[in-house]
Amino acid sequence: MDAAFTDEQVEIRRTLRRLLRERCGPDEVKAAVRTAPGHDEALWRLLARQLGLPGLALPREAGGVGCGPTELALACEETGRALLPSPLTATAVLAAPLVDRLGTGALRAELLPRIADGELTASLAVPGGELTRALGLTGADDDNDGGGWAGGGRAGGVQARESRGHRDSRGSGDGGSGGYGGGWRLYGQVDQVLDGHSAGLLLVAARTGGYTRGRTLLFLVRAGAPGLVRTRLTALDETRPQGRIELRDVPAEPLGAEGVEGAEVVGALARLGTTAAAALAAEAVGAADAALERTVEYVRTRMQFGRSIGSFQAVKHRLAEVYVKVEAARSAAYYAAWAVGHESGAGAGAAVASGLALAQALEAQRTAAGEAVQLHGGVGFTWEHDAHLYFKRAASDELLFGPVHRLRARAAEREGLFAEPDAASASATASTDGHRARKAVAV
Repeated sequence: MDAAFTDEQVEIRRTLRRLLRERCGPDEVKAAVRTAPGHDEALWRLLARQLGLPGLALPREAGGVGCGPTELALACEETGRALLPSPLTATAVLAAPLVDRLGTGALRAELLPRIADGELTASLAVPGGELTRALGLTGADDDNDGGGWAGGGRAGGVQARESRGHRDSRGSGDGGSGGYGGGWRLYGQVDQVLDGHSAGLLLVAARTGGYTRGRTLLFLVRAGAPGLVRTRLTALDETRPQGRIELRDVPAEPLGAEGVEGAEVVGALARLGTTAAAALAAEAVGAADAALERTVEYVRTRMQFGRSIGSFQAVKHRLAEVYVKVEAARSAAYYAAWAVGHESGAGAGAAVASGLALAQALEAQRTAAGEAVQLHGGVGFTWEHDAHLYFKRAASDELLFGPVHRLRARAAEREGLFAEPDAASASATASTDGHRARKAVAV
């Protein structure tokens, strides 16, 4: 692994950091989250058209920049540092890679250039708050062909039904169900959809064929589709807007070629989880680093007993521990992004590295935000203080993408740390233990 960044990667980070410092301070963040979409649309267009942020990791032939996971992780680190309210995570990290991987040629040609230009935002909707499970970050599915988390039927979630005889070959770009001519319909409800209230395109995971003998597929639902009801939710972290989508006989188009298997969709989601975890880890590291930086600046200027509180040994020790956590998490996030790029997101090593990096980053973010609130003293405990922006982001991220202990448990399962020993090794271990016990008694 070459730990040095290329000139292009350094320039991406430097340019984005400079722009966000000018356009995305705490006051601008608080103003943006109170708009209807929950983000500054003018800033999003600027980031899309001048920096190509939504299409940073999309291939050039699809209208993207053609960079890889490392560049996307560096961009996410900077947006996390500024707590930028934007559709970047929902669109570029979660939705666009699925369209690129599973979409037909026609769908890719229609959707990806619009996503890369910032014209179209998208989001992934997974029922039951099972996003991390669907992405393979906190547990494997026990179903035969996977996707039981999508629910359907009496299990709730989202159910997809196909009306035979309505299928045709015509495409649709006007909010209909595309090449299936209204043949597929979705029923159900999904909460906690990132930017679900404002995204122009929804990728909905739904169960078709019943719960026990069904399969989970991804469906495209366009904004304005009949029967689609969307509501913005009141979230703990206003900088990451969430919505509820209700699907009432909504026309939808399957993402992928006709006859796609549920196992293929579940596999694509698991590969997405590997790449998404690396980006989310970098984003959390950026937020943690910014919280630490603000806290260090404050303790240097806050005077008590005739000296700055940052000169007290206890304060130094606490901040030193936060610094070590943040730097360790940064190294883990960078390594995860490198591993994903070199294994194309499909290797087991990359999956373990990205899952552990996300766990470490969430933990560092929680520690940095907590210390920021405490070391700011009485003013830090006021709800309106800027430190609470980072505190809320840390708490919300762990609820959405964690918890930390489950991320680590899943990584341990992937590595086989908790695997049952086979009969031969178990017998050999028992024989060795018995010999040692007899020897100990004899002694």
